[in-house]
Amino acid sequence: MIDTQGNGLVFLLCVPRSGSSLSTVMLQNHSRIFATQEMWFLMNLVDLSKADSRAYGGSSIIRQFYQAMVSEDVFEKACRSFALEIYNGFLEGSGADFIVDKSPRYYYMLEWLDRLFPQSRRIHLQRNPLSVAASFKKVNHHTGEKFDLIQSLNSSKLNMKAIDLTLGLTRLNDYFAEAHPCAYELKYEQLVMRPQEELEKLCTFLGISYEQGMERYGQFVHSTKADMFYSMGVGDPFLSSHQEAHQGSVNNWKNILKRQEVELYCRVLGANLFHRMGYSEQLQAAEQWTGVHFQAEPDQEVLERLGKQLAVATECRWQPNYRMNALMVGSHNRSPIQRSSEGQESAKIDPALEAVATIRQLQAALRAADQRLERGYTERERLKKQLDSAQSKLHRIKSWIPFGHQISAWASQRKIVRGGKS
Repeated sequence: MIDTQGNGLVFLLCVPRSGSSLSTVMLQNHSRIFATQEMWFLMNLVDLSKADSRAYGGSSIIRQFYQAMVSEDVFEKACRSFALEIYNGFLEGSGADFIVDKSPRYYYMLEWLDRLFPQSRRIHLQRNPLSVAASFKKVNHHTGEKFDLIQSLNSSKLNMKAIDLTLGLTRLNDYFAEAHPCAYELKYEQLVMRPQEELEKLCTFLGISYEQGMERYGQFVHSTKADMFYSMGVGDPFLSSHQEAHQGSVNNWKNILKRQEVELYCRVLGANLFHRMGYSEQLQAAEQWTGVHFQAEPDQEVLERLGKQLAVATECRWQPNYRMNALMVGSHNRSPIQRSSEGQESAKIDPALEAVATIRQLQAALRAADQRLERGYTERERLKKQLDSAQSKLHRIKSWIPFGHQISAWASQRKIVRGGKS
């Protein structure tokens, strides 16, 4: 079970489109790990006091309540208790004692994570920024959503994808700038090239033994855990079409991004970020392709504009260059949960609790699938109404065509009478 300090809790931290779905679908195959698709609920908790407009009113009262009546300590304690109920509810009867919260955009609240669960483990998932941008473009094209990299970076309005690709990346790299016993760096490219080796090292970091075949996620596709994972319908839409990791997306950014997109994006990020992340070769390839030598420092004007847009929209205030809490160093060199004998401990799992946990997971998978079907039905009905409306307009226009011919003939005759003058 997760304790109040966060022992047993693992945060997979990255920006969207970094390969977090692939990492999670592998991790969930370990018997001691519970991992599912994106949770995001901690972001909702941290913004709880920023009451949005509700049909029943009271937004200003709610804000005043939190600001005047609830201290910061009490608020954090209440949020921690709520989160523990959620996390431990997932673990109850599952046989697992680690839970992985894979929620891209948790860079939004790193300071709060450190205060809420200071002893939690953090996995920093890295991927070549150009591949991340290419993945955004590829996935959005697949889903029919509009995404224009140049327009997003230059927009005068908040665009969270632009925040992910710039401020999110830089913030996470600041956060993990120094080595920390509770932090681990995982590179997407290495994971897809050497999945077993990388998972063995990751399991060592968590203090558990690697379990044979956990990287071959296609073999677990009919498990209860997999049912819950895929029923959420978020993350990588192409994941289920593969049985195991492949290298097809490692260096395909040239096939997806245009030269102008690469040039602008690299200029905004600056060369130093690529070097810090370990992608100097990829930056060099981008320079050769575009014919541009990129400056070391980022485009501060663009970053400041994006930062102001985010602050206005969310009211969030980040500590500049915030790094993982140094006060935690020295007290967490062991695994959060130790077992004297994993085999003996597994045998002690209450079969009744295990059955209840399985039922809960299947019920959650069914609810999620049901909601996706309902959304699909609603979207189909909306499109049907649009089609009916378009057809109705088309019929009205067609009904005018005979009259239109008469007008055209009349206009031609009048032009002839006037000697060709219109």
